[in-house]
Order: sequence, then C-alpha cells, then structure tokens
Amino acid sequence: MAIEKTLSIIKPNAVKQKHVGEIISMLEQNNLRISQMRMLQLDNVQAKMFYQEHIGKSFFDELLNFMLSGEIVVLKLEGENAIARYRELMGATNPCDAKEGSIREKFGDKTDLTQNAVHGSDSKESAKRELALFFK
Repeated sequence: MAIEKTLSIIKPNAVKQKHVGEIISMLEQNNLRISQMRMLQLDNVQAKMFYQEHIGKSFFDELLNFMLSGEIVVLKLEGENAIARYRELMGATNPCDAKEGSIREKFGDKTDLTQNAVHGSDSKESAKRELALFFK
C-alpha cells in the first residue's frame, strides 16, 4: 500500500469541549502519523474557499457560521491508505449513523449534523487541495 497524506480538521465543537487530545490519541492508536498540526480561527474567506463546493446549498450558511464560531485544529496525517483509514475512523457524517467507537459517534453532536466533530478529505484530489489551504 502507498503512503498517503490527508487533512483532518477537529471542528469548533470538539475543540470547545476539550476533545482534541482524545481525538489525537485515536489517530495515533490507528497508525495515522501527524506530520503537521496547527490551531487557528478561520476567517470568512478561508471558510468559503474550503467549503466552495457547498456554496448555494441549503446548509451552507449554517455550516459556515459553525466553522467560524471558534478555533479549529488542522492536522496533516500520513500513513498507508490514510484517506480510507481516517474516513473509517471518523465514522458516518451523521453522528447518529456513525459506527460505535468512531470519532463522530463519540464526539459529534447527535442533534446537529454540521457539528460532527471532525472533517476528513474524501479523495486524493481533495486531500491535495485541502492540505494546500492550511499547510505550505
């Protein structure tokens, strides 16, 4: 298997609830190496660039407001088959549907789909684009 790079974002709700350490521990226990990491507050321009494929969708404004509501932690993850492995570890987008023990099942807000604790790139192309937004 090839070594891949992917982006992880620990979203504002998980940062505010102090789950960053637990999430990082889950990543490391699953052999996903953190090669870069930073905490930041998105501005409106960054958030719109990141979520550009969702502009015009019914949930866009809610998602944007949520992502601007507090600090996030962005991580560059590396490992064999990292994209698929991280997506499995994250769990389904809807925390109510996420597999028991997944990040979103454990830390996502079960009443608000946008507050699902983490984001992960869904393909090699997305990972390349998303990583470039946060890591030079």
